[in-house]
Amino acid sequence: MLCATPAQAADDPFKLTAGYYRMSENGGGVDVNLRHSSDYGNAWLGVFRAPTLDAQQWRGGWDRSFGETVRLQPSAQLASGGFVGGSLNIETGSTWVAGAGFGRTNLRPYYNLNFDPNDSWSLLAAYRGEDGLSVTASYIRDNRQNPDQQHFHLTVRSHAFGSDRLTGDLLYKRGLVEGRRIARTGATVTYDWPRYFVRLAYDPYSNFSVDNVWRLSVGMRF
Repeated sequence: MLCATPAQAADDPFKLTAGYYRMSENGGGVDVNLRHSSDYGNAWLGVFRAPTLDAQQWRGGWDRSFGETVRLQPSAQLASGGFVGGSLNIETGSTWVAGAGFGRTNLRPYYNLNFDPNDSWSLLAAYRGEDGLSVTASYIRDNRQNPDQQHFHLTVRSHAFGSDRLTGDLLYKRGLVEGRRIARTGATVTYDWPRYFVRLAYDPYSNFSVDNVWRLSVGMRF
């Protein structure tokens, strides 16, 4: 997910995103999310609905970064149906960055729209250049119910035309799906204008289910 820069957060504190999900086995779903950024962090509220799954879930969350040389990044999530989750990430470095993280939930039903395992640990290594180019390698592995499930991301972000940005995220995943071991590749491409953005993603065996999911998201900052 793209994060607003401090300048963007000051000029355009709100970010509205609407997403459409096409699931190979369970039809379509929609998600609407509104985020606000301030000195207190990022707070967001959203709703997901998928008629074929008979699913509708409201959700909210918060995250913030503390510190400079060593940065702590806690987050918290709540959702209808009694779901509670949270994570804590730590990273250091400016141009060359290293980090690690840990996430936990209360295992109540939750429609995981970021696709990565929530009960997990993670590792991160990144290059963040002053010219706007960043390259990030991250590894996320379930550490609770399904420790065989793991994701590896290679994410590249750069300037496109003028102040526009282009981001590509290549995903490699492996683990068990209904007792069968799979290894698949997915991808996400995002194009950012100063105020608007569009994102297209493909996630095979999404959340290690039988569904292959296409996701189209559009949004604006204001």
